[in-house]
Parts: sequence; structure tokens; C-alpha cells
Amino acid sequence: MAARITRADRGVLQWLCVLVIAFALLACEGKPPADAMTQDPADKAPQAAVQAHPEKTPEALEAGMINPGYTEKPAWFANSFLDLRDDVAEAAASGKRVLLYFYQDGCPYCKKLLDTNFALADTEKRTREKFEVIAINMWGDREVTGLDGEEATEKTFARSLRVMFTPTLLFLNESGKVVLRLNGYYPPHKFNTALDYAAQYNGSEPAFNEYLAEVSPSAASGVMHHEASFLPPGSSLAARASGKPLLVMFEQKECAPCDELHRDILKRPASREQLARFDVLLVDMWSNESLVLPDGTQTTPARWARQLGVQYAPSLVFFDAGREVFRTESYLKAFHTQSAMDYVASAAYREQPEFQRFIATRAEALEAQGIHVDLMN
Repeated sequence: MAARITRADRGVLQWLCVLVIAFALLACEGKPPADAMTQDPADKAPQAAVQAHPEKTPEALEAGMINPGYTEKPAWFANSFLDLRDDVAEAAASGKRVLLYFYQDGCPYCKKLLDTNFALADTEKRTREKFEVIAINMWGDREVTGLDGEEATEKTFARSLRVMFTPTLLFLNESGKVVLRLNGYYPPHKFNTALDYAAQYNGSEPAFNEYLAEVSPSAASGVMHHEASFLPPGSSLAARASGKPLLVMFEQKECAPCDELHRDILKRPASREQLARFDVLLVDMWSNESLVLPDGTQTTPARWARQLGVQYAPSLVFFDAGREVFRTESYLKAFHTQSAMDYVASAAYREQPEFQRFIATRAEALEAQGIHVDLMN
């Protein structure tokens, strides 16, 4: 009996396939049609129908929700040959379950799932720890082998599962049973609850709606927390004359950690003292409004975030003398947030390159002054 190719071999094989295809295309005089691998002409009518969201019509899309075209998938999504028997078995062997993500190019809610939900460090961490995510193009022509061993194209496979909306998410347990199905986009607080549910239950007791009602996750505020003391939105960073270092907060509207940062952590007296040592600019990391950088370059927050490799909200990026010197890009409580600001404002980063050693020294100094340090408060 021939051995199956494991996930460990797939990256090498896929690169070899890419090289073969690339050389083949170089030998061709023409280019294939733009939709040759994604959509049959007969599928165009149903595609227009499924682009509607189950809860929001196209007319009700949020500000900025437009057809984005192709959206790059996160690099940590599974590198799958789409044999779901192998995927489920390999995920189970590593203590995970499989999450099938059905998408289509031009789907604004797919983009929102990738850009909003997975921009949150907590959401990415939960997903990567508990699931292998496999992306399936609902109009695609790649071959999918189902758990029954039957082969079908992506679009036929999606049709057999009655995928009518994108994104559609199917969570499979260790035996390949669908334990939860999400038809359409869920905001981060509900999506995180779905991840927790699908990682531990099998879809019967309790039902997801019962679990969701019991957990009652809080929605994010949906606002950017601008303050009068911050630099006005759209300020030219090249025109600053205060001599202070610059703190740029890359955030987004649907971000519970951003809410906690501004409603609690930055309201504390010790935080206000540190914050006053900076020029502070709060930006929406997905905004396309004009922004002038410290070197005079004109760009947008979204483009700048991509250039800097900002992936999480909130990310605090510190600049001194026009260059980035430090950043935080994970969930932090008050003491670590205050320490990050002190690390840069005091210029300690120039003498102590290890932030954790600076934290330890700072904690000892505060304790010596009678100020108790609670790392989780």
C-alpha cells in the first residue's frame, strides 16, 4: 500500500509545482483568462446572489466595506493538498481540529474576517492553538477529497455543502463531523466564543446559541478613542517641534483590547505621567486618509502599517529622532504598558537592549519606593 504524502512534504512539492507551472507559462504566447481558474460563466449569476450577507445587505455595508478584490490569506493557514482525510487526522494527532474557511475573491466580509478578527493577537492565538485553517475558494477548480474519499472541485464541494454565503466556516472535530457552522461574518467577540465552543464541544450539548448566551461576550465599542491631548488626526509628523519622542498607536474600531487600553490602562495616573512624555498619534490601521510621515513622505495609515509590518491591534510603535526604536504588539496590562513608555521616554533602550531586564529593574525600584507592582493588574 502506498504511503500518503504528509504535510511536512507539501511545502517542497508545492514549490516544485510552482516552478514547473512558471516555466510552462513562459513557453506560452498568450495569457489564460483572468477567471479561468476561479469561475465558470454559468456560475456568475449565483455568485452575484451569494455575495449578499445573511444579516446585512450590500446597501447596509459598513463604511469602507467595498469589493476588495483578492485578499491575501495569513501565512499561518494550513498548507493543504485538500485531502480532508489527511488534514483531519494530522490535526487530531497534534491536538487540533480542522476549520474549513470558504471564501471568494471580492468578498468584503472575508476581508473583514482576515483584517479585523485576525488582526487581534488574542484571536489569532486562539485559532492557531486550536485549529488548522484550510481555505477553500467556493468558485475554485482545485481538487478536494472529502472524508468519504470522493473527489470534487472546490466549487462542486462547496455546492454539495450548500455554501451560500462567504465567509462560511465549518468546524470539524477529530472524526470529521461538523460541530459548528458559521454562515457569514461574526464580529470578534462572537467569533472568539465560536472558537472556544468548537474546540471543545461536538455540536449537541450544549448548542452553540445556548453556550453563547451563557458566556455573553461583550462587543467592542466600535470607536477610535481620540483624546484632546493627542496629535490631531492627519497631523504632519514631519512638523513636530516638541522635541518629544513619538508614540503611534495603531488600532481599529472593533477591538476590545483597544477599548481596555483607553478606558482603563491609559486612564491611570501612572500611565498619564508616562503618556505626557510623548507626542501621541492614534491611527486606524486600515484608514486610507492622507498622512505625512516624520521624513516628509506622504502615505496612509494602512500603507504605513503594512510597511512597518504592523499586524495586531493595538500595536504601540515608538519613534525617537525620526526612527522606530521599540514597539509592543501583544496584549499587555498596565505595568508593562507603562514600562514600555518609560523604556523609550527615559532613553533606557539605548543602554539596555533587553526590555525584560529593564522591566525587572524597574519593578525592583518601584517596590523599594513602597509602590507594589502587580503584573496582572
